[in-house]
Amino acid sequence: MMDETMLSLSGVRFSVRYAIVGSECEAQAAARLVAIDQTVEAPDEIIPAAICEHMLGRIEEFEKQGARYQATISFPVELLGTDCVALLLSIFGISSLRAGIQVIEMTIPERVLAVWQGPRFGSPGLRERIGVFDRPLVCGVLKPVGLSATALANLAYQLAVGGVDLIKDDQALVDQAFCRFEERVTRCVEAIGRAARETGHRCLYAPHISAGWDTMRRRAVCAQSAGAGAVLVCPGLCSFEAVRSLAVDPDLRLPILGHPALLGTYSVTATAGIAPSVLFGQLPRLAGADVMIYPNYGVGFPIERDDCAGIRDACRRPWGDLKPMFPTAAGRMGMDRVEEMRSFYGQDVVFILGSSVQRHPQGIRAGCRAFMKAVGQKDR
Repeated sequence: MMDETMLSLSGVRFSVRYAIVGSECEAQAAARLVAIDQTVEAPDEIIPAAICEHMLGRIEEFEKQGARYQATISFPVELLGTDCVALLLSIFGISSLRAGIQVIEMTIPERVLAVWQGPRFGSPGLRERIGVFDRPLVCGVLKPVGLSATALANLAYQLAVGGVDLIKDDQALVDQAFCRFEERVTRCVEAIGRAARETGHRCLYAPHISAGWDTMRRRAVCAQSAGAGAVLVCPGLCSFEAVRSLAVDPDLRLPILGHPALLGTYSVTATAGIAPSVLFGQLPRLAGADVMIYPNYGVGFPIERDDCAGIRDACRRPWGDLKPMFPTAAGRMGMDRVEEMRSFYGQDVVFILGSSVQRHPQGIRAGCRAFMKAVGQKDR
């Protein structure tokens, strides 16, 4: 029976590249352990021969790269399933508990990618919704937390009149007593709509909806019904699978902005966890995010220029039929770095315009307009 079950596997495999700390002998031992942990997680002596042959992870490549060793390990595609739960279990479920092991790349065959929808809109579809095709997009943020729904709506109006393309809730805004979710969404949508009628420029509002699944979907439906143009979700809080479920829901047609809250626990250590290019690039794109926010290099977070280059490329490179998604320039980004970021990312990037715009000497509208001009917006 066991042999028949194993022979029913397709023989197609996906692979994961891991970086491992230690001597060559230690790294080889760790790679062999990953191959076991990420499949059968059992001692060699109890693994049937058929499972060893067909199911066990296989070390396909092993080499030294810089100060670490890299091991490419393949696994049967049947382990992946069709959701993010099985995917994450397969690439790093048990091995994530060990020190000195980092996921640095996933390679998935196109026939398997075909069952993943990925971003519903992607960067081309989001541009279509906003009507901007020739420059980076700019996203304003509703903060600080503690403002009432009325005060946030007024801020949203100022940002929208200033010309930004998207406005998102601060991730700390949920459904607090001082600022209820439904009231906030209703007031902000109305304020942004009023600005659009005055300026002729469309701006999409993304309320933060992260919660347990039932509450999150209810908030998404509420946001869509109220006229919000997108939603903000924190996959570190509510899972990449929740992002995927929203992206494939036939009754929800809103672009998804991913936020990195809590995901830093996977990436702040440079020799463990999940590399930024996978965590903020491959995983959210596969799950269905249209934009993924992450801290940019040079703004006080432990992320390097090469990491951001890896994210940028993972967001855009051809990957089966998955649409490309937007990388971001975020983390208290000021006008002094606009040209650098445009050179680094090109046109397909979303600038996250933080609270610094509220300190502009001539006011929020003037601050936004100056920033929009810096990213290439033509005079209207």
